[in-house]
Amino acid sequence: MQPITLYSHPIGPNPWKVAIILSALRIPYETIMVDFTEVKKEPYVSLCPNGRLPTIVDPNKNITLWESGAIVNYLIETYDPSHQLSYDTSPERHQLQQWLHFQVSGQGPYYGQLGWFRRQPEQVPQAIERYMAEIRRVMSVLDRVLTDREWLVGDKCTYADLSFVPWQDLVPLVVGDQRVVQELTEQFPHVEAWMQRMKARPEVQKVLKEKSEAMASN
Repeated sequence: MQPITLYSHPIGPNPWKVAIILSALRIPYETIMVDFTEVKKEPYVSLCPNGRLPTIVDPNKNITLWESGAIVNYLIETYDPSHQLSYDTSPERHQLQQWLHFQVSGQGPYYGQLGWFRRQPEQVPQAIERYMAEIRRVMSVLDRVLTDREWLVGDKCTYADLSFVPWQDLVPLVVGDQRVVQELTEQFPHVEAWMQRMKARPEVQKVLKEKSEAMASN
């Protein structure tokens, strides 16, 4: 099997979501880092007309694909025939999609917007308050569901769980206030325990280590 090429960035969480799934499924891959200043230019924009990360190129199936949720679905459908990270039963298959959609449309955009507004030289308190409230809302949804279970769907860790790791791991950086981070940890203990379970997995440890090294050398 030829390695899949993953176009990534040291800090951008979405490519690392794909890296975790690739690693969990033991799919060989190579990573090409693309600076944010280059994503709207050639040659990258020919791969991803949206000019965002990640993109994968799979020479085994002759496909180029962008949008992290679509990539995760592709990897699961193509390379998880034994359902290590998925289910082939209903309603579990649909519930996995439910959580992936929630991650893609809820967690990622809201966490990202808070990080963006906090980095601006001219602060907009109303925007920061709004997106901080959304982070609490997203975490409250997860915490409520995880009150009496270890995983989002069924009795095992799936791609739905793992897809939340990179953005959730970035909460201290996105929030930028250790006091608030501690409040979130205490307010949503089931989310914290869930994250610790996932961080104990070898593929998550591997990818987070690679991410830390990439950020240090960036």
